[in-house]
Amino acid sequence: MSGEATTHVVVMGVSGSGKTTVARGIAAATGFEFAEADEFHPPENIAKMEAGTPLTDDDRWPWLTALAEWMQSRSRDGVSTIITCSALKRTYRDVLREGPPSVTFVHLDGPVDVIRERMSGRQGHFMPASLLQSQVDTLEPLDADEHGVILDLRRSPEELIDDAVDWLTGRR
Repeated sequence: MSGEATTHVVVMGVSGSGKTTVARGIAAATGFEFAEADEFHPPENIAKMEAGTPLTDDDRWPWLTALAEWMQSRSRDGVSTIITCSALKRTYRDVLREGPPSVTFVHLDGPVDVIRERMSGRQGHFMPASLLQSQVDTLEPLDADEHGVILDLRRSPEELIDDAVDWLTGRR
């Protein structure tokens, strides 16, 4: 164990909110190791989503556990991380918090019509726009006792990255 304090950030929000763009930008600015949570999904989950079938909680538990274990492993090695993850429910975020010593959330939030428009222009992503409403309906905002910040996804990616880095480093 390295003994170094590490930081673990989850950029959260519904599909199409800009999580990957913002998380990559934060990783570039901070040096945190980046991971795309979608890459941790088993093939069965991806097939369900591609078919337009929303995932159940039973589908999500092993995926969320794998994310928490990855963050914990990186923490043991003294590496700070940033991941993208919808983290729509408090119970999902609780699983993520079971990994490393502490997890911070950056929630990209905004109007559904803006997100739907973004999703319609995406290429090569397995999550169809038809599942957006199910995610919006499932989303539970951060509770007061959850360490995190909510950012307006209508701001430019550069502004969101700057806002997140400023918040994470205590400059905001």
